[in-house]
Amino acid sequence: MQISKSMNTINTVNIAVLAFDGISPFHLSVPCMVFGEHHGGMAMPIFDLKVCLDQPARAQREVRTNAGFSIRVRHGLSTLIKADMVIVPSWHDDLRPAPPALLKALRQAHQRGARIIGLCLGAFVLAEAGLLDQRCATTHWALCKSFSERYPQISLDPNVLYVDHGDVITSAGTAAGIDCCLHILRTEYGADVAAHVARRLVVAPHRQGGQAQYIEQPVPALAADDRLSKVLEWMLAHLAEPQQLDQLAQRALMSRRSFTRHFQQQTGTTVGKWLLNQRLAQAQRQLETSNRAIDDIAADTGFGTGLLLRRYFAREFSISPSAYRRAFQGNA
Repeated sequence: MQISKSMNTINTVNIAVLAFDGISPFHLSVPCMVFGEHHGGMAMPIFDLKVCLDQPARAQREVRTNAGFSIRVRHGLSTLIKADMVIVPSWHDDLRPAPPALLKALRQAHQRGARIIGLCLGAFVLAEAGLLDQRCATTHWALCKSFSERYPQISLDPNVLYVDHGDVITSAGTAAGIDCCLHILRTEYGADVAAHVARRLVVAPHRQGGQAQYIEQPVPALAADDRLSKVLEWMLAHLAEPQQLDQLAQRALMSRRSFTRHFQQQTGTTVGKWLLNQRLAQAQRQLETSNRAIDDIAADTGFGTGLLLRRYFAREFSISPSAYRRAFQGNA
């Protein structure tokens, strides 16, 4: 995980977003909305986002979308090579090979230290460029079989929203691209920035990368689902307290088995994993915004002791809470 210093020390971040004929306007809009919009109301990092062609730019050119309209693009691969962050927001549905010039540009950008992100089918392009060899990745669940057959040297996880290696990130399909971009904001600039942008976009501020790509019953349709939603709210409000599965099931007026099944359907993960993710997220926020002792934060977030907080924090983020705090608050 890469963590930036305090925003007082952040320079302009140059972001290149790839466009190609037949691109989905939604996929193209995801990074543009997260990084390219002016989200007023708080101190924000400065992003200079440019949409780039998948070929050298000789002049301004129209790119056709799959929605029946075109957009004008005036930047090319030379801009992409120089960017601090390169986002491939999708790829052709027929999974055609990427142009050699594009693959070369991605490798060059990566070699000079750019962060490369493949959203949805964009993971196929990153794989073709060799940036995912001997690594794990994800992509849209419907194309996972094709991905694994084409790139057996890559360990594909079809059951997660995104996989972050720091220098290279891949995400699942469609809305998971928003989760991935907000994850980048959170890990680079803190929970407050990510939450602020999420509120402006009217989406959930944080879904852990290990959450399932899709949920069989995503919309509450029964009285039991409404009860479960209330239990989720209670759990968030009482993270410092012990939360036993049987007691949670009783609060939801369900059996233990029914509660765990409904919980998995509504959240895409287990009770224990969801609770751990929420406690870690709250610990991150306190580390980013306060100088409270690690033991006090551990007590507030339900870990009990600083030792347990450090253990889980290091396991999930490969960094200690103290180092995480120093990186965000600029005291390193």
